[in-house]
Amino acid sequence: MDDRLIVALDVPNALAGLELVEKLGDAAGFYKIGLGMLTGGGLALAQELKEEHGKRIFLDMKLFDIGATVESAVRGLARFDLDFLTVHGDPHVVRAAKEGAAGSKLKILAVTILTSLERADLDAGMIQPGDIHDITVERAARAFEAGADGIICSPREATAIRALPGSRLIVTPGVRPAGADLGDQKRVETPASAIAAGVDHIVVGRPIWQATDPRAAARAILAEMRD
Repeated sequence: MDDRLIVALDVPNALAGLELVEKLGDAAGFYKIGLGMLTGGGLALAQELKEEHGKRIFLDMKLFDIGATVESAVRGLARFDLDFLTVHGDPHVVRAAKEGAAGSKLKILAVTILTSLERADLDAGMIQPGDIHDITVERAARAFEAGADGIICSPREATAIRALPGSRLIVTPGVRPAGADLGDQKRVETPASAIAAGVDHIVVGRPIWQATDPRAAARAILAEMRD
């Protein structure tokens, strides 16, 4: 299995998630479980996939709070023996998360700017003026300085982030196969272009789980990545 593809289990509950995993079979070995499934048994599913099915797990919580709270939350989550966990890329959050993950294999990924946002969205949120690309790269640099194991960014910033001193893992949502519906994503690239930009993992959800044949859809994305 090619673990560069992370399948987002953005389905309502753990039962639907497990059904999708079974449909995908050996087409995918790495799965993302996010906030949308947290109240639908997401943590239990993460444990089951990890312990009983040998899958790798990316827990996408995007934690943000005062340092002590983030550290405590991450320490609790680290007991689940998961692979990746997201926090917001603010340096104090990253540092606290790394403290919470100490002694475990859990890798902390810092969110830069969500791939569903554009400059107008940043203006509405009173984020500093400037080009969204430059802000994303600067947030990545500061997150790396704070100890982040990796960065969540759009494929469009991947090349610049890969060139940063101390660059580590780069994981990119906002990836859609050629011709696919973009949904709520705005800064989007294809699987092939994302890999060419130097990312380590791409995250794909709806183009797989909404497909008539999810396994075939996943295999097509894998093929596109390798072309």
